[in-house]
Amino acid sequence: MSIRIAIIAGTRPEFIKLAPLIKLIVEDRQFNLILIHSGQHYDRNLSLKFFEDLDLPNPAINIEVGSGTHAYQIGFLVQEIEKIILETEPDIILSQGDTNTVLASSLATRKLNKCFLHLEAGIRSFDKKMPEEVNRIVTGICSMYHFAPTERAGLNLLFEGVDRESIFIVGNTIVDSVLQTRELSETKSKIFKKLNIKNNLPIILITLHRPANVDIRENVKKFIETIKSLNNFQFIFPIHPRTKKNLINFKLYNKLENLENVIITEPLGYLDFYSIFSKSLCVLTDSGGIQEEALILRVPCITLRNNTERPETLEYGSSVLVGMDMNKLKSEIFKIKTNSEYLKGKSTKNPFGDGKTSERIIQIIKELYNKNLLNLDQSKLWSRIPNRNLIEVEHLKEPITVINYEIANRVKIQMLFNVKGAPCFPYDHKLIRNQYKLLLNSN
Repeated sequence: MSIRIAIIAGTRPEFIKLAPLIKLIVEDRQFNLILIHSGQHYDRNLSLKFFEDLDLPNPAINIEVGSGTHAYQIGFLVQEIEKIILETEPDIILSQGDTNTVLASSLATRKLNKCFLHLEAGIRSFDKKMPEEVNRIVTGICSMYHFAPTERAGLNLLFEGVDRESIFIVGNTIVDSVLQTRELSETKSKIFKKLNIKNNLPIILITLHRPANVDIRENVKKFIETIKSLNNFQFIFPIHPRTKKNLINFKLYNKLENLENVIITEPLGYLDFYSIFSKSLCVLTDSGGIQEEALILRVPCITLRNNTERPETLEYGSSVLVGMDMNKLKSEIFKIKTNSEYLKGKSTKNPFGDGKTSERIIQIIKELYNKNLLNLDQSKLWSRIPNRNLIEVEHLKEPITVINYEIANRVKIQMLFNVKGAPCFPYDHKLIRNQYKLLLNSN
C-alpha cells in the first residue's frame, strides 16, 4: 500500500527547499504525492517559474489565495486546506518553514486530527514581533512530528515541552537543493549576458522584503542613499513585488532606478538567481533562508536585521547582523572587500547538513508508516501526561549511551545537561557520564 502524502507550499523559498524531497517522493513507488500550491506567491517568477527551473511536477491543486492581510490569508487557507484534506484523504500532510501557508496547513490538519509533519521545525528568533516567529511556534504546537535542521532547533523544541520521540534532527533540505543546482546554474543560466552585468566592479546581491524594513519610508530611503554612496560596487536587486509597491508609494522607486551602480530586475528564476549569488562579493538580505544559502555557497552575508532564527550562521562565521545601521553596513562591506576570508565561515562541517537531508526524511517517514505511528489513534506521543524529574547521574563505572541508560533504568530522557550545565540533545547514541543531569519523562 502506498503512503498518501500531501505537500503544501506557497512561496519561492518553500518550493526551493522542498524540491529535492519532492523529486525523491515522485520517484519512490511507496508514495502517492498530492502537491498543493497555496498561491501565497502568485507572481510567475516567485512561484511557477521555479517548477520549470527545478524540473518539478505541476501542483495538483492551486488554492490561489493571493495577497491580503495575515488574517485573510490564514483564514481562507485553513478553510480551503480542510476541504482538500477531507476530499483527498492523505495519510500525512507536510510543509516546510514559517509562512502563513505552513501555519494554515498545520491548523487545518490538527483540527482534523490528521498527522502533520513540519520541516525546518524548532528554529526561533525569540522575537514575537515577527509574524514568522508566531507562525513557527503555533505550527510546532500543531505538529505531530518535527524535522529539525540542527541540534539547537531540537533543543528549542525540548525547552518548549515537545516530546523527544517526536523530534528528528535531519539537517536542512536547502543544502540538498543548493548542492544539486549549483553546477546546473553555471551551465544553463545566461543572466549575466541578459542583464549586461559588467565584471569590472565587485557584485553585491540584494534581497529585501520584510515589513520592518520595507514598510518604513525612512528605512528604505537611507538604504538607497547608502548604496548610492557605494559607487565602486555593482548592486543587483531582484525586487520583491511588496518592496517595489512600497517604493513606488513612497516615491522612491525612480530614485533607486536611476542609480548607475544598481541593476533592478523582477524576481529571478532559480538558476539565474544562483548564478548571480555564487559570483557575488556578498549579499545584503533580510531573509532567513538566504543566510543559510550564503553559508553553503561561502558568500559573505550581511543581514539587515537585529536578530535571526539562524544563529548557527553567526556562530559559523558566515553572517553578521547590522539591522538598518548604514554605517555598520558600509563598514562590513569594506571588511569583506579587503579580507578574502572574512565571513566565509569556518573549516568545520556545515551546521545545516551534508546534502542528504531529503533521504533521511524519506527513510524516517517510511519507518513511522511501517510502525503505524503516522496514525494519531495508534501513536503514543500524546497519550500521557508526563511527570518530569531532574536527577544527577552517579556511580557509573563507564559512560553509557542514552538508549542503553533508558532500557536499563526503564525511563525516558527528555533532555540532558553535561558537567558544565550546558543542555545537550539526547540522541540515542549520546554518551552519559557521571555528574550529567537528566530531565526524565515518567508517567
